[in-house]
Amino acid sequence: MPTDSLFTDSFFQPLAQAGASTAATVAVTLNGQPLQVPPGSSVAAALLAAGVKRFRNSPVSGEARAPYCMMGVCFECLLEIDGVPNRQGCLVPLQAGMAIRTQDGMRDLLAEAKTQNPAPAIAQAMEAPHGV
Repeated sequence: MPTDSLFTDSFFQPLAQAGASTAATVAVTLNGQPLQVPPGSSVAAALLAAGVKRFRNSPVSGEARAPYCMMGVCFECLLEIDGVPNRQGCLVPLQAGMAIRTQDGMRDLLAEAKTQNPAPAIAQAMEAPHGV
């Protein structure tokens, strides 16, 4: 059985807590709420630096999930970015004005297909870009 020393708080800390300057920020929205994040990194790195701890919920257990590898291997950083679901936040360069939403559970492809013209919704769901 693992020891208690293996279960620690996150190594990621908001920049203000880590003693770094937060003077330069860009504005994005997270789940419809304005958020100031540091520029010049990936979406995932900027959100972690701003103190965001939950990026999505596991579709199996419902547990909160957050980035793990930060290099596009684990898929724990999946977000909806500018209306495109299943984007790997660690691979997407941050841009001012991005509309970012957390992903909760599995996507409902049938609900997306019930638009006036289902073909584009189905094509987008099948071809959702990952990374850049």
